[in-house]
Amino acid sequence: MSLNKSDVLIIGGGIMGTASAFFLRERGCSVTLLERDHIGRYASGVNFGNVRRQGRHLGQLELANRSYGLWKRLPQLIDDNLEFIASGHMRVCYREDEISELEAYAAAPQARELDLQIITGQALHQRFPFLGPEVKAGSYAPHDGHANPRLAAPAFARAAARRNARIEEQTDVQRVEKVNDEFHVITVDGQRFTARQLLITAGAWGAKLSEQFGETVPLEPNGPQMSVTEPVPYALPTVIGVFTKIKEEVIYFRQIPRGNIIIGGGNRVKPDMVNRRAFFKPESLLNQMKQMGRLLPGASNLNIIRVWSGIESYTPDSLPVMGPSSKVDGLFYAFGFCGHGFQLGPGVGDVMAELISTGSTSTSISPFDIRRFTEPAAPLSHPQSDRLAAGRLI
Repeated sequence: MSLNKSDVLIIGGGIMGTASAFFLRERGCSVTLLERDHIGRYASGVNFGNVRRQGRHLGQLELANRSYGLWKRLPQLIDDNLEFIASGHMRVCYREDEISELEAYAAAPQARELDLQIITGQALHQRFPFLGPEVKAGSYAPHDGHANPRLAAPAFARAAARRNARIEEQTDVQRVEKVNDEFHVITVDGQRFTARQLLITAGAWGAKLSEQFGETVPLEPNGPQMSVTEPVPYALPTVIGVFTKIKEEVIYFRQIPRGNIIIGGGNRVKPDMVNRRAFFKPESLLNQMKQMGRLLPGASNLNIIRVWSGIESYTPDSLPVMGPSSKVDGLFYAFGFCGHGFQLGPGVGDVMAELISTGSTSTSISPFDIRRFTEPAAPLSHPQSDRLAAGRLI
């Protein structure tokens, strides 16, 4: 049995894992990343591509802001901009009582860097005349935008490999254990990898690995429902989504420069976790077209040329598990990003690299502590998690 040793082992090759590998190499740590399938296949490469900060849990905005700074520097960092366009992002609503919620979010101190603008009534329809008459108001974020998710994890993996990270695809992990001061990972084909520190970024499979170390997370896998239209003249640069508590009304779209309109939202579908397959249901497309007709009249006349899904993971509180293990020294987690991890990816990688290499991080991640599931009565702070948790409104 061959033995491969590094400072840090990463299990999971989505954007969280590959970005972590890249930033760990930037800090001088030797890194091996193990991916069971291909890089970016299950969630990171099939999501909507939103690079948005607005609408997030307020306790997540510090991390999102750190990530936004990295998105702007991607060409210098990884030699790829991932087709990132800071096109603006808007949340719109259909009901008068929802406007106050948009206003309250915009007024929160944590949201000040977003420069949100609440636009209502006639002013909204003059600025965005393509919106349907049911739309009452919008919260416009001028700096947010979108990118191509299919490019993201592979680009970070290539950049990490150029810095001598070891990236192993089609490497299925059979067993993970800690022996004395080292983690041992044994693969199905008999390879053995060891490291003093282990980072689990295995997405919808992350909880299966955390459970091996006595930390159970109630993680629910779901498949997003995505579609794309034929190309039409480019006229809709702003990413737009509906703010609503009615799940059937949740719809969002973005137009890419070559003209196609990418659509997401509505009901999710349970994936087949054994065979690692996700499904798109025809009724999802029918609902998307109905909701697009309300939001963007005329869109229902466009031809849909492709539909797809993926495998994402959701926690009960819609927040990720991110930070150190509460039980095992040297073990770290970054999974369960609940369908909104794409924008956070570079920031998560940077924060986890900082945390793993120095023992602390300057960005607050205490709301994401795994102990909220493993020790519900415990206070959510950890000496390794962050130095800035006290007094934060989340």
